[in-house]
Amino acid sequence: MSADSAAAQFTKDNPFPSQITENRVLNNPGSAKETRHFVVSWTGSDLAYKAGDSLGVFATNRTSEVEELLELVGATGEEMVSPTMLRLEEAILLSDALGSRLSLAKPTAKIVKTLAEKATDPAEQAKLNGLLDPEAKEVLTTFLADHEYADLLAEFPSAKLTAQELVDHMRKLMPRLYSIASSPRMFPQEIHLTVAIVRYETNKRERVGVCSTFMSDRVTVGQTPVPVFVSNSHFGPPEDGDRDCIMIGPGTGIAPFRAFIQDRIASEAKGRNWIFFGDQKKATDYLYEEEWEDYKAKGQVDRLDLAWSRDQAEKIYVQDKMRDNAAELWSWLDGGANFYVCGDAKRMAKDVDAALHEIVAKHGKMDSADATTYVKQLKKDKRYQRDVY
Repeated sequence: MSADSAAAQFTKDNPFPSQITENRVLNNPGSAKETRHFVVSWTGSDLAYKAGDSLGVFATNRTSEVEELLELVGATGEEMVSPTMLRLEEAILLSDALGSRLSLAKPTAKIVKTLAEKATDPAEQAKLNGLLDPEAKEVLTTFLADHEYADLLAEFPSAKLTAQELVDHMRKLMPRLYSIASSPRMFPQEIHLTVAIVRYETNKRERVGVCSTFMSDRVTVGQTPVPVFVSNSHFGPPEDGDRDCIMIGPGTGIAPFRAFIQDRIASEAKGRNWIFFGDQKKATDYLYEEEWEDYKAKGQVDRLDLAWSRDQAEKIYVQDKMRDNAAELWSWLDGGANFYVCGDAKRMAKDVDAALHEIVAKHGKMDSADATTYVKQLKKDKRYQRDVY
């Protein structure tokens, strides 16, 4: 069987039961963050991936959260349900539906409406109806963002739902996609991930990222099956190994560029590599420090610009480092370099894009309209690529 045909067997609808063989914290003690390096092994699967692809991971919900919901709805978990969103041919156990098939978070206005119809306590009815008032749309949005299904059932106990009614309001638990942090040229039988472990609090309750804590807390290394699939991406290093690459990846955005560098070293690409990385503090948050410093020492990374937002009074970000090196950055672009960005879409990617436009206008001696046209052409030529989330 060819690698391609074997790989085709394992998809989002038929994931491969891989194993996590390594789970280690990348931050040093004292960091405000928890970023972990995972090695996912699929030895024997003949699966294939390429630098720039993402890995889809199917997680399970925390047992404690499932048990809490069962208690709140007055169920044992043995009830048979057929959640609307899953479109099942046969009913499944409620415990299975809540454990691995449905999202226990992000309720919608639909559940508030149902609770309002079923509540028997006047105070609860009044609050629910108030949230549904057409004039209270923003209030409802904020309320729902702070609440999970367990919160709602606990806050409005007079509204009794059956197990089937509860699951019919829930969304499907979707796989999470993570940028792959390794190259198959160096690691053909495994995939590396760089994952920020999500832990926070809303509505006076501890919350966690379902998939990040599944991998960090609930998977036993080398034992627990972890269903995965490869998600092919448009994002990747240039086919022309002579082309220079500028890579902007703060935080976990560094993941694909670790893969790019491995790939270009293994393929003996002659093009130069310029990495921009940033995080909060150099002492605690310099992810893969030894690797980057080694690449730099060997000349495999030609430029390494680091931005630490909390190491001085004034916050410094990757876009600031771009501006500090604007003339050389333009020189690389003007010479045909590819420009890549990975990470936070809401702020970082927008700020980097703004800095890029400024640099092109200033050092390319263009007005803003021409600079915009130039950047658009970079995108059209696939020389400006983004993997943002």
